Amino acid sequence: MRKTIIVLATAVALSCCCTAAFAQRYEGGLIDKTVAVVGNEMISLADIEAQIQMMRAQGMPSDRGARCEVLEKMLESKIFLMQARVDSLTVNSDNVENALNSQIDQYRTYFGGDEGLEEYFGKPLYRLREEWRRQFEDQSLTEQEQSEIASKVPDMTPYEVKRYLDSVDVSTLPIVPMKYQMSQICIYPDRDAAALAVKERLLALRERILNGESFATLARLYSEDGSSRRGGELGMASKSIYWPAFSDAAMALKPGTISQIVETPDGFHIIEVLEKKGDMFNARHILLRPQYTQEDQSKAFKTLDSLRTEIQNKAVTFELAARFYSEDPATRTNGGQMSDPNTGSSYFEVDQIKPQDYAAIRDLQEGEISEPIASLDNEGRDGNLVYKIIRLDKIIPAHTASFENDFTDLAEQVKYEKQMKVINGFIDDKITTTHIVLDPLFKDCEFNRSGWADKFRE
Repeated sequence: MRKTIIVLATAVALSCCCTAAFAQRYEGGLIDKTVAVVGNEMISLADIEAQIQMMRAQGMPSDRGARCEVLEKMLESKIFLMQARVDSLTVNSDNVENALNSQIDQYRTYFGGDEGLEEYFGKPLYRLREEWRRQFEDQSLTEQEQSEIASKVPDMTPYEVKRYLDSVDVSTLPIVPMKYQMSQICIYPDRDAAALAVKERLLALRERILNGESFATLARLYSEDGSSRRGGELGMASKSIYWPAFSDAAMALKPGTISQIVETPDGFHIIEVLEKKGDMFNARHILLRPQYTQEDQSKAFKTLDSLRTEIQNKAVTFELAARFYSEDPATRTNGGQMSDPNTGSSYFEVDQIKPQDYAAIRDLQEGEISEPIASLDNEGRDGNLVYKIIRLDKIIPAHTASFENDFTDLAEQVKYEKQMKVINGFIDDKITTTHIVLDPLFKDCEFNRSGWADKFRE
Protein backbone atom coordinates (compact mmCIF):
# COMPACT_ATOMS: atom_id res chain seq x y z
CA MET A 1 0.00 0.00 0.00
CA ARG A 2 1.27 3.46 -0.80
CA LYS A 3 2.60 5.34 2.23
CA THR A 4 0.83 8.55 1.35
CA ILE A 5 -2.39 10.23 2.35
CA ILE A 6 -5.15 8.56 0.36
CA VAL A 7 -7.52 11.05 -1.23
CA LEU A 8 -10.21 10.90 -3.86
CA ALA A 9 -9.61 12.35 -7.31
CA THR A 10 -10.12 16.06 -7.89
CA ALA A 11 -13.80 16.63 -8.62
CA VAL A 12 -15.15 18.32 -11.71
CA ALA A 13 -17.61 21.20 -11.37
CA LEU A 14 -21.14 19.76 -11.31
CA SER A 15 -24.52 21.31 -10.63
CA CYS A 16 -25.83 20.03 -7.29
CA CYS A 17 -27.47 22.89 -5.40
CA CYS A 18 -29.32 20.76 -2.90
CA THR A 19 -26.12 18.94 -1.91
CA ALA A 20 -24.27 22.20 -1.38
CA ALA A 21 -27.12 23.60 0.65
CA PHE A 22 -27.18 20.55 2.88
CA ALA A 23 -23.41 20.62 3.25
CA GLN A 24 -23.67 24.10 4.70
CA ARG A 25 -26.22 22.91 7.22
CA TYR A 26 -24.16 19.84 8.08
CA GLU A 27 -20.97 21.83 8.57
CA GLY A 28 -22.88 23.88 11.11
CA GLY A 29 -23.37 20.68 13.09
CA LEU A 30 -27.15 20.58 12.70
CA ILE A 31 -27.96 17.24 11.11
CA ASP A 32 -26.54 13.97 9.85
CA LYS A 33 -28.17 11.06 8.12
CA THR A 34 -27.54 7.93 6.08
CA VAL A 35 -27.55 8.88 2.40
CA ALA A 36 -26.70 5.54 0.81
CA VAL A 37 -27.10 1.85 1.55
CA VAL A 38 -25.10 -0.72 -0.44
CA GLY A 39 -26.04 -4.22 0.69
CA ASN A 40 -25.04 -4.25 4.35
CA GLU A 41 -22.80 -1.19 4.02
CA MET A 42 -23.93 2.38 4.75
CA ILE A 43 -22.64 5.83 3.81
CA SER A 44 -23.55 8.84 5.91
CA LEU A 45 -23.25 12.54 5.27
CA ALA A 46 -20.63 12.56 8.00
CA ASP A 47 -18.54 10.12 5.93
CA ILE A 48 -18.76 12.40 2.90
CA GLU A 49 -17.95 15.55 4.85
CA ALA A 50 -14.96 13.83 6.48
CA GLN A 51 -13.54 13.21 3.01
CA ILE A 52 -14.29 16.80 1.98
CA GLN A 53 -12.50 18.03 5.10
CA MET A 54 -9.42 15.98 4.26
CA MET A 55 -9.49 17.29 0.69
CA ARG A 56 -9.59 20.86 1.97
CA ALA A 57 -6.62 20.18 4.24
CA GLN A 58 -4.60 19.33 1.13
CA GLY A 59 -5.80 22.33 -0.88
CA MET A 60 -8.09 20.29 -3.12
CA PRO A 61 -11.39 21.68 -4.45
CA SER A 62 -14.43 21.07 -2.26
CA ASP A 63 -17.12 22.70 -4.37
CA ARG A 64 -20.65 21.47 -4.95
CA GLY A 65 -19.65 18.76 -7.40
CA ALA A 66 -16.94 17.38 -5.12
CA ARG A 67 -19.54 15.80 -2.85
CA CYS A 68 -21.16 14.05 -5.81
CA GLU A 69 -17.84 12.60 -6.91
CA VAL A 70 -16.93 11.61 -3.35
CA LEU A 71 -20.25 9.79 -2.98
CA GLU A 72 -19.83 7.90 -6.28
CA LYS A 73 -16.30 6.81 -5.34
CA MET A 74 -17.60 5.63 -1.96
CA LEU A 75 -20.41 3.68 -3.62
CA GLU A 76 -17.95 1.89 -5.88
CA SER A 77 -15.65 1.16 -2.94
CA LYS A 78 -18.53 -0.36 -0.97
CA ILE A 79 -19.27 -2.72 -3.86
CA PHE A 80 -15.68 -3.96 -3.89
CA LEU A 81 -15.67 -4.14 -0.09
CA MET A 82 -18.76 -6.34 -0.03
CA GLN A 83 -17.22 -8.73 -2.54
CA ALA A 84 -13.95 -8.79 -0.59
CA ARG A 85 -15.85 -9.97 2.47
CA VAL A 86 -17.60 -12.65 0.40
CA ASP A 87 -14.19 -13.77 -0.91
CA SER A 88 -12.82 -13.87 2.68
CA LEU A 89 -9.92 -11.53 1.88
CA THR A 90 -7.89 -10.39 4.88
CA VAL A 91 -6.44 -7.03 5.77
CA ASN A 92 -2.69 -6.53 5.53
CA SER A 93 -2.26 -5.11 9.04
CA ASP A 94 1.34 -3.99 8.57
CA ASN A 95 0.50 -1.97 5.47
CA VAL A 96 -2.52 -0.45 7.19
CA GLU A 97 -0.49 0.66 10.21
CA ASN A 98 2.27 2.07 8.02
CA ALA A 99 -0.22 4.04 5.93
CA LEU A 100 -2.09 5.22 9.02
CA ASN A 101 1.04 6.40 10.81
CA SER A 102 2.28 8.13 7.67
CA GLN A 103 -1.00 9.98 7.27
CA ILE A 104 -1.11 11.03 10.91
CA ASP A 105 2.51 12.20 10.82
CA GLN A 106 1.86 14.29 7.72
CA TYR A 107 -1.21 15.90 9.25
CA ARG A 108 0.50 16.48 12.59
CA THR A 109 3.37 18.16 10.79
CA TYR A 110 1.02 20.24 8.63
CA PHE A 111 -1.06 21.43 11.59
CA GLY A 112 1.90 21.86 13.94
CA GLY A 113 1.11 19.06 16.36
CA ASP A 114 -1.71 17.03 17.87
CA GLU A 115 -3.61 20.09 19.11
CA GLY A 116 -3.82 21.69 15.70
CA LEU A 117 -4.84 18.41 14.07
CA GLU A 118 -7.56 17.80 16.67
CA GLU A 119 -8.82 21.36 16.37
CA TYR A 120 -9.11 21.15 12.58
CA PHE A 121 -10.96 17.83 12.55
CA GLY A 122 -12.90 18.53 15.75
CA LYS A 123 -12.04 15.15 17.28
CA PRO A 124 -9.40 13.76 19.65
CA LEU A 125 -6.50 11.99 17.98
CA TYR A 126 -7.47 8.55 19.32
CA ARG A 127 -10.89 8.89 17.60
CA LEU A 128 -9.30 10.00 14.35
CA ARG A 129 -6.84 7.13 14.55
CA GLU A 130 -9.71 4.63 14.97
CA GLU A 131 -11.72 6.11 12.10
CA TRP A 132 -8.75 6.33 9.74
CA ARG A 133 -7.63 2.81 10.61
CA ARG A 134 -11.06 1.49 9.59
CA GLN A 135 -10.83 3.47 6.36
CA PHE A 136 -7.40 2.04 5.55
CA GLU A 137 -8.59 -1.47 6.42
CA ASP A 138 -11.53 -1.07 4.05
CA GLN A 139 -9.23 0.37 1.44
CA SER A 140 -6.86 -2.58 1.82
CA LEU A 141 -9.71 -5.01 1.15
CA THR A 142 -11.02 -2.88 -1.72
CA GLU A 143 -7.65 -2.73 -3.47
CA GLN A 144 -7.12 -6.47 -2.98
CA GLU A 145 -10.52 -7.19 -4.52
CA GLN A 146 -9.76 -4.94 -7.48
CA SER A 147 -6.48 -6.79 -7.95
CA GLU A 148 -8.27 -10.14 -7.75
CA ILE A 149 -10.67 -9.09 -10.49
CA ALA A 150 -7.91 -7.60 -12.65
CA SER A 151 -5.74 -10.70 -12.23
CA LYS A 152 -8.31 -12.76 -14.11
CA VAL A 153 -7.14 -11.03 -17.28
CA PRO A 154 -4.16 -13.08 -18.56
CA ASP A 155 -1.04 -11.65 -20.18
CA MET A 156 -1.58 -10.72 -23.78
CA THR A 157 -0.33 -13.02 -26.50
CA PRO A 158 1.23 -11.65 -29.70
CA TYR A 159 -1.94 -12.70 -31.54
CA GLU A 160 -4.16 -10.63 -29.20
CA VAL A 161 -1.92 -7.58 -29.50
CA LYS A 162 -1.88 -7.90 -33.29
CA ARG A 163 -5.65 -8.26 -33.38
CA TYR A 164 -5.97 -5.14 -31.21
CA LEU A 165 -3.74 -3.16 -33.58
CA ASP A 166 -5.80 -4.31 -36.54
CA SER A 167 -9.03 -3.20 -34.85
CA VAL A 168 -8.12 0.38 -33.93
CA ASP A 169 -7.49 3.51 -35.93
CA VAL A 170 -3.74 4.12 -36.28
CA SER A 171 -4.30 7.73 -35.21
CA THR A 172 -5.47 6.52 -31.79
CA LEU A 173 -2.30 4.55 -31.08
CA PRO A 174 0.04 6.12 -28.52
CA ILE A 175 3.09 8.09 -29.60
CA VAL A 176 6.24 6.64 -28.06
CA PRO A 177 8.55 9.57 -27.20
CA MET A 178 12.22 9.63 -28.14
CA LYS A 179 14.30 7.43 -25.85
CA TYR A 180 18.00 7.18 -25.14
CA GLN A 181 20.18 4.34 -23.92
CA MET A 182 23.44 5.42 -22.28
CA SER A 183 26.51 4.15 -20.45
CA GLN A 184 28.81 6.10 -18.14
CA ILE A 185 32.15 6.09 -16.39
CA CYS A 186 32.13 8.09 -13.17
CA ILE A 187 34.79 9.54 -10.89
CA TYR A 188 33.97 11.23 -7.61
CA PRO A 189 35.95 14.14 -6.19
CA ASP A 190 37.97 13.63 -3.02
CA ARG A 191 35.04 13.22 -0.65
CA ASP A 192 37.13 12.65 2.45
CA ALA A 193 39.05 15.90 2.08
CA ALA A 194 35.87 17.86 1.30
CA ALA A 195 34.03 16.28 4.23
CA LEU A 196 36.89 17.16 6.57
CA ALA A 197 36.84 20.76 5.37
CA VAL A 198 33.08 21.14 5.85
CA LYS A 199 33.26 19.59 9.31
CA GLU A 200 35.91 22.11 10.29
CA ARG A 201 33.64 24.94 9.11
CA LEU A 202 30.72 23.56 11.12
CA LEU A 203 32.84 23.10 14.23
CA ALA A 204 33.90 26.75 13.96
CA LEU A 205 30.24 27.83 13.67
CA ARG A 206 29.28 25.63 16.61
CA GLU A 207 32.03 27.19 18.70
CA ARG A 208 30.76 30.68 17.86
CA ILE A 209 27.24 29.69 18.94
CA LEU A 210 28.51 28.23 22.20
CA ASN A 211 30.38 31.50 22.78
CA GLY A 212 27.16 33.48 22.55
CA GLU A 213 26.48 34.26 18.91
CA SER A 214 22.96 33.75 17.59
CA PHE A 215 22.28 30.35 15.98
CA ALA A 216 19.53 31.93 13.87
CA THR A 217 21.80 34.68 12.57
CA LEU A 218 24.55 32.26 11.62
CA ALA A 219 21.99 30.01 9.94
CA ARG A 220 20.79 32.92 7.81
CA LEU A 221 24.37 33.73 6.84
CA TYR A 222 25.82 30.30 6.20
CA SER A 223 23.22 27.50 6.00
CA GLU A 224 22.73 25.98 2.55
CA ASP A 225 19.19 24.79 3.33
CA GLY A 226 15.99 26.59 2.33
CA SER A 227 15.21 27.09 6.01
CA SER A 228 18.09 29.58 6.26
CA ARG A 229 15.74 32.53 5.63
CA ARG A 230 13.88 31.50 8.80
CA GLY A 231 17.05 31.32 10.82
CA GLY A 232 17.26 27.58 10.14
CA GLU A 233 13.97 26.86 11.91
CA LEU A 234 12.08 23.84 10.55
CA GLY A 235 8.79 24.04 12.47
CA MET A 236 7.06 21.43 14.60
CA ALA A 237 7.11 18.15 12.69
CA SER A 238 7.07 14.41 13.21
CA LYS A 239 10.49 12.80 13.47
CA SER A 240 9.47 10.34 10.75
CA ILE A 241 9.72 12.94 7.96
CA TYR A 242 13.47 13.49 8.47
CA TRP A 243 16.48 11.32 7.75
CA PRO A 244 16.87 8.86 10.67
CA ALA A 245 20.30 10.23 11.68
CA PHE A 246 18.84 13.75 11.88
CA SER A 247 15.76 12.65 13.87
CA ASP A 248 17.79 10.50 16.26
CA ALA A 249 20.19 13.34 16.99
CA ALA A 250 17.40 15.87 17.48
CA MET A 251 15.33 13.62 19.74
CA ALA A 252 18.39 12.99 21.91
CA LEU A 253 18.94 16.72 22.53
CA LYS A 254 17.55 18.79 25.34
CA PRO A 255 15.94 22.03 24.17
CA GLY A 256 18.55 24.78 23.86
CA THR A 257 21.53 22.46 23.44
CA ILE A 258 23.59 22.19 20.26
CA SER A 259 24.32 18.85 18.61
CA GLN A 260 27.62 17.56 17.41
CA ILE A 261 28.00 17.30 13.64
CA VAL A 262 25.33 15.06 12.09
CA GLU A 263 25.77 13.59 8.62
CA THR A 264 22.80 12.78 6.37
CA PRO A 265 22.50 12.25 2.59
CA ASP A 266 21.81 16.00 2.35
CA GLY A 267 25.12 17.00 3.91
CA PHE A 268 26.40 17.90 7.37
CA HIS A 269 24.33 19.61 10.07
CA ILE A 270 24.47 21.09 13.53
CA ILE A 271 21.10 21.13 15.27
CA GLU A 272 19.41 23.03 18.07
CA VAL A 273 16.11 21.67 19.34
CA LEU A 274 13.64 24.38 20.34
CA GLU A 275 10.72 22.23 21.50
CA LYS A 276 9.74 18.57 21.80
CA LYS A 277 6.30 17.01 22.12
CA GLY A 278 6.24 13.23 22.13
CA ASP A 279 7.78 12.12 18.84
CA MET A 280 7.54 15.60 17.32
CA PHE A 281 10.06 18.39 17.56
CA ASN A 282 10.82 21.88 16.34
CA ALA A 283 14.48 22.48 15.59
CA ARG A 284 16.75 24.83 13.76
CA HIS A 285 19.82 23.67 11.92
CA ILE A 286 22.73 24.79 9.80
CA LEU A 287 23.38 22.64 6.76
CA LEU A 288 26.69 22.70 4.89
CA ARG A 289 27.54 20.56 1.90
CA PRO A 290 31.04 19.51 0.85
CA GLN A 291 32.67 21.97 -1.54
CA TYR A 292 35.06 20.84 -4.22
CA THR A 293 37.88 22.70 -5.88
CA GLN A 294 38.83 23.31 -9.48
CA GLU A 295 41.77 21.03 -8.81
CA ASP A 296 39.34 18.16 -8.06
CA GLN A 297 37.61 18.71 -11.37
CA SER A 298 40.81 19.09 -13.37
CA LYS A 299 42.21 15.86 -11.95
CA ALA A 300 39.04 13.90 -12.68
CA PHE A 301 38.64 15.41 -16.15
CA LYS A 302 42.21 14.48 -17.02
CA THR A 303 41.60 10.84 -16.09
CA LEU A 304 38.27 10.70 -17.91
CA ASP A 305 39.70 12.35 -21.02
CA SER A 306 42.51 9.79 -21.11
CA LEU A 307 40.00 6.94 -20.81
CA ARG A 308 37.90 8.48 -23.58
CA THR A 309 40.93 8.62 -25.86
CA GLU A 310 41.91 5.03 -25.08
CA ILE A 311 38.37 3.84 -25.82
CA GLN A 312 38.19 5.78 -29.08
CA ASN A 313 41.55 4.31 -30.11
CA LYS A 314 40.16 0.85 -29.32
CA ALA A 315 42.91 0.19 -26.80
CA VAL A 316 40.17 -0.79 -24.33
CA THR A 317 36.41 -1.24 -24.54
CA PHE A 318 34.07 1.15 -22.76
CA GLU A 319 32.64 -1.76 -20.77
CA LEU A 320 36.03 -2.89 -19.50
CA ALA A 321 37.08 0.66 -18.64
CA ALA A 322 33.85 1.12 -16.69
CA ARG A 323 34.41 -2.06 -14.70
CA PHE A 324 37.98 -1.07 -13.78
CA TYR A 325 37.78 2.71 -13.36
CA SER A 326 34.20 3.81 -12.73
CA GLU A 327 33.43 4.68 -9.10
CA ASP A 328 29.66 4.36 -9.48
CA PRO A 329 28.67 1.00 -7.92
CA ALA A 330 25.26 0.99 -9.58
CA THR A 331 26.62 0.93 -13.16
CA ARG A 332 30.21 -0.28 -13.20
CA THR A 333 29.29 -3.96 -12.81
CA ASN A 334 27.08 -3.60 -15.91
CA GLY A 335 29.88 -2.16 -18.00
CA GLY A 336 28.63 1.34 -17.24
CA GLN A 337 25.09 0.91 -18.60
CA MET A 338 22.73 3.36 -16.94
CA SER A 339 19.21 2.49 -15.80
CA ASP A 340 16.35 4.47 -14.35
CA PRO A 341 16.39 3.90 -10.55
CA ASN A 342 12.58 4.16 -10.46
CA THR A 343 11.66 1.79 -13.29
CA GLY A 344 14.81 -0.25 -13.84
CA SER A 345 14.58 0.45 -17.57
CA SER A 346 17.77 1.15 -19.51
CA TYR A 347 15.87 3.54 -21.81
CA PHE A 348 15.34 7.15 -20.77
CA GLU A 349 12.93 9.75 -22.04
CA VAL A 350 14.27 13.31 -22.17
CA ASP A 351 12.56 14.39 -18.94
CA GLN A 352 14.09 11.41 -17.11
CA ILE A 353 17.65 12.46 -17.93
CA LYS A 354 19.53 14.86 -15.67
CA PRO A 355 19.91 18.26 -17.37
CA GLN A 356 23.73 18.07 -17.20
CA ASP A 357 23.71 14.62 -18.82
CA TYR A 358 21.28 15.60 -21.56
CA ALA A 359 23.32 18.68 -22.44
CA ALA A 360 26.32 16.36 -22.91
CA ILE A 361 24.61 13.80 -25.19
CA ARG A 362 21.95 15.70 -27.12
CA ASP A 363 24.25 16.37 -30.11
CA LEU A 364 25.98 12.97 -30.09
CA GLN A 365 25.47 10.21 -32.58
CA GLU A 366 25.03 6.59 -31.50
CA GLY A 367 28.30 5.17 -30.21
CA GLU A 368 29.91 8.57 -29.55
CA ILE A 369 31.30 9.53 -26.14
CA SER A 370 30.83 12.90 -24.50
CA GLU A 371 33.51 15.19 -23.22
CA PRO A 372 34.02 14.96 -19.42
CA ILE A 373 31.24 16.76 -17.52
CA ALA A 374 30.26 17.57 -13.95
CA SER A 375 26.91 16.06 -13.01
CA LEU A 376 24.96 14.69 -10.04
CA ASP A 377 24.30 11.17 -8.81
CA ASN A 378 21.03 9.84 -7.38
CA GLU A 379 21.94 10.07 -3.68
CA GLY A 380 20.03 12.27 -1.22
CA ARG A 381 17.44 14.78 -2.33
CA ASP A 382 19.68 16.84 -4.59
CA GLY A 383 22.41 14.37 -5.57
CA ASN A 384 26.17 14.46 -5.03
CA LEU A 385 28.72 15.90 -7.42
CA VAL A 386 30.23 13.40 -9.81
CA TYR A 387 32.42 13.71 -12.90
CA LYS A 388 31.68 11.46 -15.87
CA ILE A 389 31.86 10.66 -19.53
CA ILE A 390 28.75 9.28 -21.23
CA ARG A 391 28.47 7.06 -24.26
CA LEU A 392 25.26 7.38 -26.24
CA ASP A 393 24.49 3.74 -26.95
CA LYS A 394 21.19 4.00 -28.79
CA ILE A 395 18.55 6.50 -29.89
CA ILE A 396 14.97 5.43 -30.46
CA PRO A 397 13.19 8.25 -32.36
CA ALA A 398 9.68 9.29 -31.40
CA HIS A 399 7.18 7.15 -33.30
CA THR A 400 3.70 5.71 -33.31
CA ALA A 401 3.70 2.51 -31.27
CA SER A 402 4.16 -0.56 -33.46
CA PHE A 403 3.94 -4.30 -33.00
CA GLU A 404 7.56 -4.80 -34.05
CA ASN A 405 9.19 -2.18 -31.82
CA ASP A 406 6.84 -1.71 -28.87
CA PHE A 407 5.24 -5.08 -28.23
CA THR A 408 5.79 -4.94 -24.44
CA ASP A 409 4.27 -1.47 -24.09
CA LEU A 410 1.33 -2.34 -26.32
CA ALA A 411 0.74 -5.62 -24.49
CA GLU A 412 0.58 -3.71 -21.21
CA GLN A 413 -1.83 -1.19 -22.70
CA VAL A 414 -4.13 -3.87 -24.11
CA LYS A 415 -4.07 -5.75 -20.83
CA TYR A 416 -4.84 -2.58 -18.88
CA GLU A 417 -7.79 -1.77 -21.13
CA LYS A 418 -9.14 -5.29 -20.71
CA GLN A 419 -8.68 -5.08 -16.94
CA MET A 420 -10.57 -1.79 -16.79
CA LYS A 421 -13.34 -3.27 -18.92
CA VAL A 422 -13.63 -6.24 -16.56
CA ILE A 423 -13.61 -4.01 -13.47
CA ASN A 424 -16.18 -1.61 -14.91
CA GLY A 425 -18.32 -4.55 -15.98
CA PHE A 426 -18.13 -5.96 -12.46
CA ILE A 427 -19.30 -2.65 -10.96
CA ASP A 428 -22.14 -2.20 -13.46
CA ASP A 429 -23.33 -5.78 -12.87
CA LYS A 430 -23.26 -5.34 -9.10
CA ILE A 431 -25.23 -2.08 -9.36
CA THR A 432 -28.09 -3.97 -11.00
CA THR A 433 -28.01 -6.99 -8.66
CA THR A 434 -27.19 -5.41 -5.30
CA HIS A 435 -29.64 -3.82 -2.89
CA ILE A 436 -28.70 -0.14 -3.21
CA VAL A 437 -30.70 2.83 -1.97
CA LEU A 438 -29.68 6.46 -2.47
CA ASP A 439 -31.12 9.52 -0.78
CA PRO A 440 -32.90 11.97 -3.14
CA LEU A 441 -30.67 14.67 -1.69
CA PHE A 442 -28.12 13.64 -4.33
CA LYS A 443 -30.55 13.13 -7.20
CA ASP A 444 -29.22 16.12 -9.16
CA CYS A 445 -25.67 14.71 -9.21
CA GLU A 446 -24.28 13.93 -12.66
CA PHE A 447 -22.77 10.55 -11.82
CA ASN A 448 -20.44 8.82 -14.28
CA ARG A 449 -22.42 5.59 -14.08
CA SER A 450 -26.03 5.71 -15.27
CA GLY A 451 -27.01 2.75 -13.08
CA TRP A 452 -27.20 4.89 -9.95
CA ALA A 453 -30.22 6.77 -11.37
CA ASP A 454 -32.55 3.82 -10.63
CA LYS A 455 -31.46 3.57 -7.00
CA PHE A 456 -32.97 6.74 -5.50
CA ARG A 457 -35.56 6.38 -2.81
CA GLU A 458 -38.82 8.08 -3.75
